[in-house]
Amino acid sequence: MDAVLAVVDSALGDGPMSEPWAWSDDELGARVDLVYAHLQRVSAAHLAVVREIQGRGLPARQGMTSAAQWLHQRLRITTGLAGRLLRLGQALDSDEHAATADALAAGAVNVEQAEAIVDLLRQLPGQHRAEGESRLLEEAVHSDRHGLRERAGQLLHELDPEEAERREAHAAEREAERAHLARSLTFHDVPGTQQTRVRAVLERAEAALLRETLDAQCGPGRDADAVLRTPRQQRADALMELCRIAQFTGSLPTNGGDRPQVAVIVPFETLLRQSQGSAAQGRGFQGGTAQGSAARLDDGSPISAETARRLACDAMILPVVLGSRGEILDVGREQRLFTTAIRRALALRDGGCAFPGCTRPSRWCDGHHIVHWADHGPTSVDNGVLLCGVHHRLVHHGDWQVRLNPADRLPEFIPPAYIDGARTPRRNTFHPRR
Repeated sequence: MDAVLAVVDSALGDGPMSEPWAWSDDELGARVDLVYAHLQRVSAAHLAVVREIQGRGLPARQGMTSAAQWLHQRLRITTGLAGRLLRLGQALDSDEHAATADALAAGAVNVEQAEAIVDLLRQLPGQHRAEGESRLLEEAVHSDRHGLRERAGQLLHELDPEEAERREAHAAEREAERAHLARSLTFHDVPGTQQTRVRAVLERAEAALLRETLDAQCGPGRDADAVLRTPRQQRADALMELCRIAQFTGSLPTNGGDRPQVAVIVPFETLLRQSQGSAAQGRGFQGGTAQGSAARLDDGSPISAETARRLACDAMILPVVLGSRGEILDVGREQRLFTTAIRRALALRDGGCAFPGCTRPSRWCDGHHIVHWADHGPTSVDNGVLLCGVHHRLVHHGDWQVRLNPADRLPEFIPPAYIDGARTPRRNTFHPRR
């Protein structure tokens, strides 16, 4: 130990005041290598001293709770660093890491590398640790601790391929199990808004399936108005379309039935409002109550009047109409919705969403009353049109108008004046007419 310190003293000369500015570049480079190598030798000596202090029980005899606490007080280092020194010193004191201890004592590796080698060898089966240590020490000539970790990732495959494959399979199974147990889907109503935050945690494969399914409905060219919606909005709309497709399959549990039912409580005066201007009026209802002008779901969540009118078209909701004193005047029946026969006729006539430029098929669409049933519009083919979720909302909340052309009885859409000053009727030319 004393010899090591003497060598360091000789290498440093007069220490920091020995005017390194006077050295040439070559001398400066050589000195930094020499001093750093000696620092590692001193570190090896320091670790040996620390290990001996711990082995003798000196901290306990001096009233300290642990060797780490003793080093913390004595050297004014953190207990975390003290713990690392103690663990490394103990590891290098064993025969299993003798080669690494010798390399550190010779200044061939630094403390970071020695610590990494000790940690990495623990991951190898006992019979492969000696060979693994030799290969890591060879790598240490060129790599820092991060490079050593990358090299260690290959060692087990080189030394014991079967064990490496078994461990990888086991790790994959454990990760798959963790991912499966962690899956969740939660709903949180955002206070003061008409929004619900949906948060999902899925297994990677399930998320990939969902992503591919949604992306298939969000790609360029899917809709003429896709450019008007952000990618997030398009994915949200696509998710709702998937729900509608599931509803139309007729295979949902009886708890939901053919299409899940939601009760919507609507004040009578709301239903009497005319469709024109109702979108602007509906926005004022968001903070209302069941006794006022707002509609609400059966869980008490408020919705706008226009949202209620849109849902009532073909969502198999149960509209509950309230009088001025909140008494129930009427509970709607499913017969008010489009029947299977009417929907089939609309699908044959429209081919899919009838909105101009939309390519969504009929199974993804709702039936829309051209004249709302609350405004005494009948549920019939001549008063119906198929609309996907996006365009159903647009028609209810925007300024587009829908009508059947009197000549051929096919749906056409009249754009608002800010889109087309002439308000020329438009048709969907994508779907084949049967």
